[in-house]
Amino acid sequence: MTGVSDQLIGVFQNPALLLGIPLALAGAVFMSLGAQYQHRGVEKVEKLTGTEGASGLTGAQIKGLLTRPSWIIGTLMLGFAVICQLSAMAIAPLIVVQPLGAVALVVTTLLNARVSGHTPTKKSLIAIGSCLGGIFLFVGLAAFYAVERKISDEDLFTILAILLVVIIVLGTCWLILRHRMRALFYVIGAGILYGFVATLAKAVISRIQNGNFEWLTVACVIALFAAAAVGAYFVQSAYSSGPPDLVIAGLTVVDPIVAVLIGALVLGEASEAPLPVLILFGIAGAIAVFGVFGLARYHPQVLSESQEIAIQRGSDTATGAGGDAAAQGIDTATHRPGTSSHDEGAAAHGDVPGSRFPGAESPDAQ
Repeated sequence: MTGVSDQLIGVFQNPALLLGIPLALAGAVFMSLGAQYQHRGVEKVEKLTGTEGASGLTGAQIKGLLTRPSWIIGTLMLGFAVICQLSAMAIAPLIVVQPLGAVALVVTTLLNARVSGHTPTKKSLIAIGSCLGGIFLFVGLAAFYAVERKISDEDLFTILAILLVVIIVLGTCWLILRHRMRALFYVIGAGILYGFVATLAKAVISRIQNGNFEWLTVACVIALFAAAAVGAYFVQSAYSSGPPDLVIAGLTVVDPIVAVLIGALVLGEASEAPLPVLILFGIAGAIAVFGVFGLARYHPQVLSESQEIAIQRGSDTATGAGGDAAAQGIDTATHRPGTSSHDEGAAAHGDVPGSRFPGAESPDAQ
């Protein structure tokens, strides 16, 4: 391009990138639904095997997942999410479509609140607003200033080298500390790996579109599938020790951050953005991250289950437990695990995903 066309960036240079936004949003919806169904499948397998997979799913548990209809449905939905995401990446820069995956957290939170019977609180609604506001501010800016350039061999070598270091570090931590690591490790690890998966997918699609499919592109495809497989294992293990809201919250913070950083720093997708816009990028990202963490902290199910922990820790005697509950304004008849009213409430709302706190009801009660 020459003349005026050299000054065109973002949507003015590539109007088709606007189609990537609804595709990315559809992928986020499929992702949230898939997370719910997969989480339900993991819980049922744990119930049947009588063991939890907090330190990593066993071979028998993984085999059992392949026979659970809910887990299979969730996997298919996640497959649709991947198709939507790849389609979005084919026509839009990574920094435009990848942050929209955080919308999955909002959908998952509202869906999980409905399933578990917990009404969203004022603080959780504020967190949702912050999350969505930050995301759409970031994407809106990126739509006007993001650019795409040809991905060079040096870019791919850089991405693959960083990924190799990440896999070595995560693998070492898993081998040494997996019996002490809970959902947070698996969620962060999966988020980092999925950030690389998105980046590698974008790179492979770009290389194919430019007719540059050679051994380095094949290496990227192999690395993509390897990172996706390990990330999927980490996600399934995270479901064993936390609610799907927590898993999606972690993924929607870490995954976009990793992908956006690589897209901006390695692929140069933000190279045409002026300094004030870069500052606004940072502000918008901070608002979205604030909303995500607030949503994970103030989600009504998290608050409810945290209250159950407090009651049990103070339940040395019946009187002590009742006193602690009264001091917090909690009805012990409805919140103490194991009572008939609690069980009836759980039965009324169906399976409540994600109850994995020490001392909480056994899987058989779910």
